Amino acid sequence: MANPEIGKSIQAGGVLTNYHDVGEGRPVLFIHGSGPGVSAWANWRLVLPLVGRRMRALAPDMVGFGFSERPAGVAYDMDTWVGQAIGLLDALAIEQADLVGNSFGGALALALAIRHPQRVRRLVLMGSVGVPFEITPGLDAVWGYTPSLERMRALINLFAHDRSLATDELVQLRYEASIRPGCQEAFAAMFPAPRQRWVDAMASSAADIRALPHETLILHGRDDQVIPLATSLTLAQWIDRSQLHVFGRCGHWTQIEHKERFVHLVVDFLTEE
Repeated sequence: MANPEIGKSIQAGGVLTNYHDVGEGRPVLFIHGSGPGVSAWANWRLVLPLVGRRMRALAPDMVGFGFSERPAGVAYDMDTWVGQAIGLLDALAIEQADLVGNSFGGALALALAIRHPQRVRRLVLMGSVGVPFEITPGLDAVWGYTPSLERMRALINLFAHDRSLATDELVQLRYEASIRPGCQEAFAAMFPAPRQRWVDAMASSAADIRALPHETLILHGRDDQVIPLATSLTLAQWIDRSQLHVFGRCGHWTQIEHKERFVHLVVDFLTEE
């Protein structure tokens, strides 16, 4: 049976990139988070078909994650990831796209919009990193993951407010994804302790964020144990043309725990003139 996590392949910023391409129309680039065993498909599988009814939804595996190539000696940093994202837009001849960034992907979306403002039309930031904050025990546990079924179950319980989402099947799938050849090695190389420095490295400057001209939708789960709600409150204060939506009874997985509302908000925001 074909693995649904594997989509199309294209050279993007020097990286052979695995990506999903659903629907047609105005392009929207979905950028996943940084959990162990994550891929674009794992993050966005529930929403891509729904968004794809109205727009062209693109979701790449960023280098170091999923099924994209991991070139020897690659630096896992914002320069590399922004270069890969811009490379994907270039390879697909997309001059301008909307960005939807989840967690780590939010920090990447912010950095891309700051460095290449003309390539971005609108921004959606979900449980986003990208501003200074003190690392949470939850994020420290996510980035400090070493493979075991028990630790993966504990992480999924951290991600989701609704513990019923931590099914044996999902735990097994994400655990197996985290132990594919090369995955744990790349993951361990990305976020070694002490991990506060990686929060800091992903942050854009307050002046740069305040200068963003883009209309921005900010989404956050009130009960997020991984990225504090305060980060989104900061973004809402700093980004002039922003709006903030907070989901009650929701952890770090807005797009999974509140799938229909997430899609409704995002599509409405991106399609209104």
